Amino acid sequence: MHNYFCDMHIHIGGTWTGKPVKITASRQMTLTKILEEASEKKGMDVIGIIDSHSPEVQDELLSLLEAGVATEHEHGGILYKGTMLILGCELEIKEPGRGEAHFLVYLPTLCAMQEWTRWLSQRCKNVQLSSQRVSARLRELQEWVEHLGGLLIPAHIFTPHKGLYGSCTDHLADVLDPTLVHAVELGLSANTDMADRLSELHTKTFLTNSDAHSLGKIGREYQSIRMAERSFAEWEKAIRRQDGRAVAVNYGLHPQLGKYHQTACQGCQSLLPADAAGRCPECGHKRIVRGVAARIDELADREAGAHPPFRPPYIEQFPLEFIPGIGPKLLEKLYQAFGTQMNVVHRATEDELAKVVGEKIAKLIVAGRDGSLNVQKGGAGTYGKVILS
Repeated sequence: MHNYFCDMHIHIGGTWTGKPVKITASRQMTLTKILEEASEKKGMDVIGIIDSHSPEVQDELLSLLEAGVATEHEHGGILYKGTMLILGCELEIKEPGRGEAHFLVYLPTLCAMQEWTRWLSQRCKNVQLSSQRVSARLRELQEWVEHLGGLLIPAHIFTPHKGLYGSCTDHLADVLDPTLVHAVELGLSANTDMADRLSELHTKTFLTNSDAHSLGKIGREYQSIRMAERSFAEWEKAIRRQDGRAVAVNYGLHPQLGKYHQTACQGCQSLLPADAAGRCPECGHKRIVRGVAARIDELADREAGAHPPFRPPYIEQFPLEFIPGIGPKLLEKLYQAFGTQMNVVHRATEDELAKVVGEKIAKLIVAGRDGSLNVQKGGAGTYGKVILS
């Protein structure tokens, strides 16, 4: 068994011909550029590209396979240099009388993804684009994903905008077959202590993914997964916690860095009490966004710290981009010295870092490894930030 670094939620901004896929993502986020970034700079062993349903993305992937640059694994997944690609898709479902919610679909092969695209094209407006509203019920969706040998995982479940608990339901069983939900994605504003306050999640594997919309955001959240090899079949066993495969460690943002952690005003960005409603007392704006922390308080039926026996450690980390003093030039200097982000974050010693970036920045990087920096909370779409004492 080996532990592999995995970031399973990465968006494609545009195709190789320049057509948009994820409208809000950088056009630099093409399939090939993502694979290069993940393999050469980030040091990710496994990634999930969740816009693999887009026909032009599939065309680009076919070209890589035909050129021999990428190869399909016999047990699912596609290998490119040092990174294994798991094919995925993000979509939006609106159950009658409920808010919208996003879901991640992962499939083992390109053939299965092409079949998924055909099914999807009959149920959405533009199958080229990411996160499309699908004309289907969630239980129907679950059955079709199961038929194709894939996994359906609710995305960023507590996010007020299009998270399962944030805008759709109070309980899984109200909209889904819980027995077919083996994992949930926590999102950037929650951690394991917070999520395990909901007892119905105590049977689920927790995923911490970047939801990257730009190349620099790849790997801002990820997990170390214990598997015998890198393949879809092994990853699925880890999600189901079978035969010793499992998530070994969740590496997530300090949740207060998340842009929806605290209840806040969308107009002036003032942080507000959890129960704030109506107009903002600071500026009078009528759009107050309830924070993830407040929503979990509302749903919780367990005290913080109550975890199932299999729950792995959650390491609160500060991505390099959040650390004061680290800009693009210094980041490139770190990559040149240590190879990949994973080497900088996990393997380089403080003394080795200091030789490249100086003692002050080196101390901040090391402190960021275990979440011991001070944070100003984020909310209403604005990220939190590190506060230096």
